[in-house]
Amino acid sequence: MLTHHSYLILSAILFSLGALGVLIRRNAIIIFMCIEMMLNSVNLAFVSLSKYLGNIDGQIFVFFIMTVAAAEAAVGLALMIAFYNNRESVEVEDLNVMKW
Repeated sequence: MLTHHSYLILSAILFSLGALGVLIRRNAIIIFMCIEMMLNSVNLAFVSLSKYLGNIDGQIFVFFIMTVAAAEAAVGLALMIAFYNNRESVEVEDLNVMKW
């Protein structure tokens, strides 16, 4: 039987893998995917604790996090497509040409 501790441990592992991916990877699309994984791990923790505590507050937070994550994915992907059309690369090192 899985307890809320198991879900919290899984959430911590997923968050750590996402943070590691953001720090190590160079491809901007993979970095966005790692950020999404971090957001989903927080969602898992909120739902687990919401169920354990018996209130719905955590699930309401999950709804707002999913909304923000969808908007972030749409805007981030649009920026990556525009950048790829200009530079034909989505590497993070190539993003410094956008500085003033």
